[in-house]
Amino acid sequence: MAASLVICPGIHSPELTTGFLQGLNLVPTRDDIFVFPTQDYPAYSGLDILRFVENSVPPTTPPIFISFSAGVVGAIAASQLSSLKSHPIKAFIALDGWGVPLVGSVPIHRLSHDFFTHWSSALLGRGETSFYADPAVEHLKLWHSPQEVWGWREVRLGLRNRVSAAIFLKELLQQYEFPCF
Repeated sequence: MAASLVICPGIHSPELTTGFLQGLNLVPTRDDIFVFPTQDYPAYSGLDILRFVENSVPPTTPPIFISFSAGVVGAIAASQLSSLKSHPIKAFIALDGWGVPLVGSVPIHRLSHDFFTHWSSALLGRGETSFYADPAVEHLKLWHSPQEVWGWREVRLGLRNRVSAAIFLKELLQQYEFPCF
């Protein structure tokens, strides 16, 4: 079954989210990409994100959530509320959701801007495959320029290979049946 993509930015300028989508070669005007409007609602509001998903995403294309920073807080709440309402979610991908417990009934993946964030976040839910930047980068660079951030994809503790954050994300999207061009 095909999927939709729900992008949940953090608290930052919209240009950074535009850069994120460009770094993945995704066009935000596609009819299967939905960017939560943080200029109108708090990035951390799970109820607002849930309403946005219910009003925007067709029920025939379960969403893949990609969230960043404060957006991780709202997006994980929205995905859990959506699951309670029996609305399927394909996967959840968190970029720098430091300090946010990530648990749920869907596959969860983490990306971190450095090893410390990767390691300490895993204490609150490791999830499936994950990624951390090495060398470390600034927090906002992970979101704005994933194609420039290199690091390690960790399949399980001790098993890893070197990729860019953009490659890691594109492979996840393909795994969950979201077409990347």
